[in-house]
Amino acid sequence: MLNKNLKSTLTKTAAAAALTLAGAAIVNNTQNTVKAAEVTVDQQEKVVTINYLPHKSIAVWNSYGPDKQMTGQYLPHATAWKVIRAAYDDAGNKWYDLGANQWVMAKYTRLGKDTVDPNVASELFTSQASSYNTAAQTQTTQGSYSAPKTSVGTYSSVQSTQQTQQAQPAQSQSSYTSNVSSSEAAAKAWIAGRESGGSYSARNGQYIGKYQLSASYLGGDYSAANQERVADNYVKSRYGSWSNAQSFWQANGWY
Repeated sequence: MLNKNLKSTLTKTAAAAALTLAGAAIVNNTQNTVKAAEVTVDQQEKVVTINYLPHKSIAVWNSYGPDKQMTGQYLPHATAWKVIRAAYDDAGNKWYDLGANQWVMAKYTRLGKDTVDPNVASELFTSQASSYNTAAQTQTTQGSYSAPKTSVGTYSSVQSTQQTQQAQPAQSQSSYTSNVSSSEAAAKAWIAGRESGGSYSARNGQYIGKYQLSASYLGGDYSAANQERVADNYVKSRYGSWSNAQSFWQANGWY
């Protein structure tokens, strides 16, 4: 049987070890504390303009947290929206809530209304913007930029802009036959399916047709022949092939 002194010593040692482990657990829990938190929306943040890529949109999410999911809604480049709340996720990224938990990443916006040229890409995509502008110049003449007189969107208008509408195509007698290979044609059809369900008359805000190109990029001619021609030229100039464009779409959610 252990003597009283030895038994007392063992008891004190065990107690100290337990306190040490408890202390370590507290430190670890403190270090792992999620830093995500909502913050006050500054006055200058009350309205923001989407700052992304010409003819493209950013995704809307149902949260800024780690379990967030895309809502299926998208906001076009250079459109303005009201901000209801702001928050930082645990990675330090800032997010804006446009109402009813419709969140977008702040880095894809610019403060203020109509502060983005719809024909100019965000500084986040400088290298991509260069290739885009080269392609765009072969399709349309760019005029001087004047901020559009648009209304500031709210959550209700976010929903309405996502509803498929019927484009009013310009009359065109032109014809065009795409000469892409069978594998390229498959990649092209895959993108068309993701962008519009394969419909030449689909419209989502300023994006029109089977390949969801902007009205200005299509030059006002929404005919099927022109949509095919412009899409082929755009992809060839930007990606080199439809297969490359498909790979990019799969990795980024747009092309």
